[in-house]
Amino acid sequence: MIVVTGGAGFIGSAVIESLNKRGITDILIVDRLGTSEKWHNLVTLQYLDFIHKDNFLGLLESEAFGSSIDVIFHLGACSSTTEHNADYLIENNFHYTLRIGKWWHKHSRVRFIYASSAATYGNGENGYSDDLQTINKLHPLNMYGYSKHLFDLYAHREGWLEKIVGLKFFNVFGPNEYHKGDMRSVISKAYPGVRDNGVMSLFKSYRSDYQDGGQLRDFIYVKDAVEMTLFFMDNQRVGGIYNIGTGKARSWNDLAKAIFAAAGKQPRIEYIPMPSNLQEKYQYFTEANLERLRAAGCKHKCMSLEDAVKDYVRYLSSGKYLGEL
Repeated sequence: MIVVTGGAGFIGSAVIESLNKRGITDILIVDRLGTSEKWHNLVTLQYLDFIHKDNFLGLLESEAFGSSIDVIFHLGACSSTTEHNADYLIENNFHYTLRIGKWWHKHSRVRFIYASSAATYGNGENGYSDDLQTINKLHPLNMYGYSKHLFDLYAHREGWLEKIVGLKFFNVFGPNEYHKGDMRSVISKAYPGVRDNGVMSLFKSYRSDYQDGGQLRDFIYVKDAVEMTLFFMDNQRVGGIYNIGTGKARSWNDLAKAIFAAAGKQPRIEYIPMPSNLQEKYQYFTEANLERLRAAGCKHKCMSLEDAVKDYVRYLSSGKYLGEL
């Protein structure tokens, strides 16, 4: 059996969809649905059962699943980079992961793959290498990144990273993210305005070495991120922390032009002030270093930004998009 925490969420549901395409349906989904529209992500998936996240750890630690678990994809977390409740982030993102990790340590035959984050790199002053020699030098800019970094540090200190895998996802976008609110990708948020009004907004730059909209990000399509994630299920001898990105930074202007092109519109970009509370924490450049991922044997070639945005916009215009409910 495969456990996917956050299985009703963005990346989690995409992982399950890919597992289903492989004919795998022995899947236990762990998540919390609440009153959001996230449940829509489950409708087309095939799985054994759904367990609320608050009940899962107790069942896991009491050995309620016996020896039935073969793989745990721990993709559930509070992913809001603007969440201010540090206690909640510590409990939800660090301690929850730690309890799964301690259970894994007693059942090391189980493959344990968890989501870290590129937010652990902070402003990038120490680069974006996932080499463990740099892990103690990283300084996340927000509490979300720090809560993810804490488990990376713990797993490294305990020597677990020889067998388990942490994935540092960069800027992932694609279908099934509509429920994420302000944490949705810019593509998801901007498309209705591009479609209806032919205009979208980007933040101004507050650094002289970056033009407005020239800030750079490693944007990766969720379909590519999932293929990279499943590589680690297929190659169970590989351990460590690995970047999940394209390895090629592109500007917000590039992204905007790709959205306009996919929507059949002429580019019209408005540059708006960045909120003052973000200016000191804003990342002007991110780019995944993929040297270790490639050395581990993952040769997956990502779609170009333009092709990925075109594919996503096709989805957003298909009538399946629930972001405006």
